[in-house]
Amino acid sequence: MELVEYLRRQFVYDDWANREVLAGLGQIPSSAARPLQILAHILSAERLWLERIRNQPQSLPVWPDFTVDQCEDQVADLVRLWREFFGQLSPAGLSEKVTYKNSKGEPWTNTVKDILTHVVLHSAYHRGQIASQVRDGGEQPTYTDFIHAVRQDLIE
Repeated sequence: MELVEYLRRQFVYDDWANREVLAGLGQIPSSAARPLQILAHILSAERLWLERIRNQPQSLPVWPDFTVDQCEDQVADLVRLWREFFGQLSPAGLSEKVTYKNSKGEPWTNTVKDILTHVVLHSAYHRGQIASQVRDGGEQPTYTDFIHAVRQDLIE
């Protein structure tokens, strides 16, 4: 499997996992305010990184205050945007350099490949935080392990 296809599959997993978390948060009491904030951050950060790759202005705050419905809209939009992106990405495009300023205003340059890897890992990290907080609230967190998704044929 070539690297572009591998990374595309990681984003298919990421979309599935974000949808699972969103569905799970919709089933628990309103005490899930912090987990919802973290999910909103995941979604905003995924959009921000795509905007950086495309040299577009940042359209959302890093920590937006989204409702469940707004998160649903973001998830739907992000899957479309990332699908379009991967549909145009060539193996050579993975090595392209992206220059941007982080949220502190510091200038950085990274390859597309490293940014894509970061997006998936960043999202998984924060989904782990959500799971911990949901569990601490006495609820059962959504099971979003990659291997679970593969074993159950939940991702292509």
